[in-house]
Amino acid sequence: MLSTLVKEHQAKQTARKEAQEQKRREAVAAATNLTEALVDHLNVGVAQAYLNQKRLDAEAKQLHHSATNFAKQTQQWVSLVESFSSALKEIGDAENWAKSIETDMRTITSALEYTYKVSQESS
Repeated sequence: MLSTLVKEHQAKQTARKEAQEQKRREAVAAATNLTEALVDHLNVGVAQAYLNQKRLDAEAKQLHHSATNFAKQTQQWVSLVESFSSALKEIGDAENWAKSIETDMRTITSALEYTYKVSQESS
């Protein structure tokens, strides 16, 4: 009888240990699955952030390139406007010079006409 009780006790202990081991394995598997699910979830966010950062870098490079081209074009426009302004000043100077010559020629013409009239009246 005592040996029967000991054998029953050992059998129950073995059954409990096996059940406990089974529950431990299930808990480890569940924890592993949870960890993998969490890591996968976080990796999706990290991957999306990485892709967004790559896109932002590419757009920043393109913006920098566009800004550089715009600055070059702006400089060309400024040079063109300055040369146009200079040409206008030269035209204004030529016009002023032509008016001065015209005024001088009228003065000379008037003087010659007056001299001719005076010489005609005296002869």
